[in-house]
Amino acid sequence: QLQVVESGGGFVRPGGSLRLSCAASGFTLGNYAVGWFRQAPGKEREDVSCISSSGRSTHYLESVKGRFTISRDNAKNTVFLQMTYLKPEDTAVYYCAKGKYRDCHGLSASAMDDDYWGRGTQVTVSS
Repeated sequence: QLQVVESGGGFVRPGGSLRLSCAASGFTLGNYAVGWFRQAPGKEREDVSCISSSGRSTHYLESVKGRFTISRDNAKNTVFLQMTYLKPEDTAVYYCAKGKYRDCHGLSASAMDDDYWGRGTQVTVSS
């Protein structure tokens, strides 16, 4: 089955850390850029981060720069989002998506393949 699946979400206190994983099956994720997105209840979806197929180019939402790090292990067909110094405003469902291209073409859901979005993983940051 061709799909991407997120994991690693959970509950964490402010200042804590989580590492999200985006694992692909049925195709070689390493041939494509991968993006992370999030949506909080009642809010618009935000483009969080993107990494090119080679891993040499990354993009971040301004509010997560310096706190989140995107990386990939193409041998494991997986992309990661390391989140540190988490804040309550980071609370959301986080989704990963396969890009249409090798490059991110900025940070935008329009550069993602509509057929390859995961179902999301919940991240809750609260004291």
